[in-house]
Order: sequence, then C-alpha cells, then structure tokens
Amino acid sequence: MPPPTPSPVEAALGYRFSDRGLIAEALRHSSFVNEAPEGRLRDNERLEFLGDAVLNLVVGHCLLRRFPDHTEGDLSRMRAGLVNETQLAGLARRLALGAHLQLGKGESSTGGHAKNSILAGALEALMAAVYLDGGFDAARAIIEAHFEPLVERLLTGRELADFKSQLQELVQSRPGSMPSYTVIREDGPDHDKTFWVELEVLHLATQGSGKSKKAAEQDAARQALERILHQEP
Repeated sequence: MPPPTPSPVEAALGYRFSDRGLIAEALRHSSFVNEAPEGRLRDNERLEFLGDAVLNLVVGHCLLRRFPDHTEGDLSRMRAGLVNETQLAGLARRLALGAHLQLGKGESSTGGHAKNSILAGALEALMAAVYLDGGFDAARAIIEAHFEPLVERLLTGRELADFKSQLQELVQSRPGSMPSYTVIREDGPDHDKTFWVELEVLHLATQGSGKSKKAAEQDAARQALERILHQEP
C-alpha cells in the first residue's frame, strides 16, 4: 500500500509524520478548543512549552559548535536574537502555517492567522511534534536546516532582528521618507495584550503585531523592508 500523500505542512517541513494527530494538535489554538462542543480536544500549549525547550537546546548547541571562542553572554545574546517571537513567526510564515491554524471564530475574525504570538507558538508546537514523532535527531535536523541562514548572518557579522534600524538606514537618504509608527489597535487583557502598529514610509503602509509596542513596530518594519527590497533591482 503506497504511503499517504504528504500534507502541505509536511511538504514544507520536509518531514513525514507517523502520527499526523500531532500536526493537528500543534496547529490547534486554545481559542478553537474553547469553542469546540465536544470538549475533548487538546490545544497546542503543552507542545508549545516543549517546543520552546527543544528549539533553545538545538540552537544553543549549534551556536556552541559554530562559535567556539564566544563567551556565555555572547552566546545567550545570539540565541535570543535567533529564538524570539519575531524570528519564529517569520519562519512560520515561510512555512505557511497561518493557513493551517485552527482558531476560534473570535480569534480568526481579528486576524489571528497573522499574529506573531500565535504563529510563533504554532512553530514551537510543531517542533515539539516532530521531536515526539521522530525523536531528537529528526527535530535537530529540521531546526538546523531552517535556522542555518540566520546563523550564517551571525558568522558574517550581520546583526539579527533590528528591522527598524535597517529600515532607517535604507531610507534616511531619501527626502520625506522618515518612518512613522502608529498604534492602531490593542487586543486582549492587560496581562496578555497584542499590539497592532501601522507604519507609513516611502508611500507604502504595513501593519505589524506583537506582544509589545516595540515588537509590533519591528514586525511592521520587517514587512516594509521586504516590500522595498523586493521592488528594487
């Protein structure tokens, strides 16, 4: 009997699950479970917890191997630049996880498929799912493959994740092009807010989200950079 056709998530990851139920759990947000009538589904928060540990271990080991002369402080700073909400959400977007998330109606109606916090959590949960399904070596291979371009940026001395500064440098020589950031929405309770920021620069506008105003600004700047660089020869 031929093996089942890989799902879009499996194809993007380059990994075939033995237990596809783990994929469904990894992409199932708590808002979906809270609205489910049967009440027996499990959300991805437990997998998210485990995935955070798996990611930090694999990326930490990779940095330790690639930067043998760096101090503990240097390695911690670099890992924080690699394993954070913005970077994980960016990877989730490259894997098109947003299209496969299971969200509640309320979360879906407020753009949950594009929220950094939800995407980053799903990415962490998916890495845990790979770890549980295929073991540490399978998870390590996938994580290293997807984080290798970011590690290469560290090797060439380029800083990670400060998209606002990169955008500022790119546009500062152009008249009337100073970026303008405006908070346009805040969602959630005080202890777990998500901020939405609109950025206007060079006759284009982007909207970013994050668990802080600064994170939302970085997300908006990242999107603006991608669009500007895509337009230029």
